[in-house]
Amino acid sequence: MSDAELVRYEREGRIAHIVLNRPQKLNAINDALTAQLESVFERFDTDPSVWVAVLRGAGRAFSAGGDVKERHTKSREEMLRDGGPQGRGVNLGDLMYKSVNSKPVIAACHGYAVGAALGLALECDLVIAEENTIFQVSEVSRGLAPARLWAAMRMRGSGSFANEVALTGRKFNASEAAAAGLINRAVPPGEHVSAAVALAGRVAENPPLGTRVLVRSMRFALDGLEREMTALVDPYRLYLTKDFEEAAKAFVEKRTPEFRGE
Repeated sequence: MSDAELVRYEREGRIAHIVLNRPQKLNAINDALTAQLESVFERFDTDPSVWVAVLRGAGRAFSAGGDVKERHTKSREEMLRDGGPQGRGVNLGDLMYKSVNSKPVIAACHGYAVGAALGLALECDLVIAEENTIFQVSEVSRGLAPARLWAAMRMRGSGSFANEVALTGRKFNASEAAAAGLINRAVPPGEHVSAAVALAGRVAENPPLGTRVLVRSMRFALDGLEREMTALVDPYRLYLTKDFEEAAKAFVEKRTPEFRGE
């Protein structure tokens, strides 16, 4: 599959479908996919025929999260050059904030939405998920501090639940997430896309300009908290620690990591 096929863009009336299309890797997020996603989001933002987007994954999952083999096994020099595991200029956290028109985006999750993928879903304006979708804040287990993701969870009012799943890294399903207020709705298997499309259609019935101002306000509030948390975490450069390196090696070698607090 070429890089040009990593994200699909489709239109259905006033609704755009943005589809992560790396199913053979459970839509794991690498630099090429992120770059394509940024390009497709720009297309959606400037497409006058669509007013709302549904973001979903092809195949068996929304996304298994960041591509550990590609991003977490870089050399120290590469990490310093890029400012972290992600490639230079392809930061997944910037996608929503580069929008000019602030059109609403609804995430439709199924299978897995782990780590960076959970962060991507929660930066969407609304989230629908199959009730058996597995979510996880995996950054702490990788030796990182999920400041942006924790901020997104707290902004949605999940409170102590956000603290628990961020600190433990335990997996949780969509039913738990909905009960905690982390997502809007958990739906039966196979209904995540139709439920998201129905919700998108309801949003698109409203005058678009007022909707976009509200979306801009919501994202501004989230962006402020995320930047504040990031400013606290970034100076520690945890991606240069031995524990981060050990977590990546253990993942690739399929063994239990041995952390030393270094």
